[in-house]
Amino acid sequence: MTLTPFHIAFPVHDLEAAARFYGILLGLPRGRSSETWIDYDLFGHQIVAHLKPGMTAANHHNPVDGHDVPVPHFGVVLEWGAFHGFADRLRAAGVAFVIAPYIRFAGQPGEQATMFFLDPSGNALEFKSFRDPSKLFATD
Repeated sequence: MTLTPFHIAFPVHDLEAAARFYGILLGLPRGRSSETWIDYDLFGHQIVAHLKPGMTAANHHNPVDGHDVPVPHFGVVLEWGAFHGFADRLRAAGVAFVIAPYIRFAGQPGEQATMFFLDPSGNALEFKSFRDPSKLFATD
């Protein structure tokens, strides 16, 4: 199966803060933009920050592997080395993690490295990596 890029549009309360977070902190290449939205290249996928003045983020969590996972969230499954390099860069930048990088489901099907953090508008992002990429959808 060949993967194709996904597209997601999400609200932000401040477009300049979003530009600093996604473009500078995360280092994502910027695409097209207007006064009310900005495209970014998220590891080959298209995400679009849309201005929604006065927005407030959802505050919902579900328990997963002993952690409170924020929902909704979005992100990318990275290659193992890329995940760890990205996590190191975020730590060095002082990112406040909702769930700091760790190995989830250790020794089980679907073992993965994962981390969660919020953008300036409170949107939750998860980045993860599978030691064995063939286990992405493993059930046993």
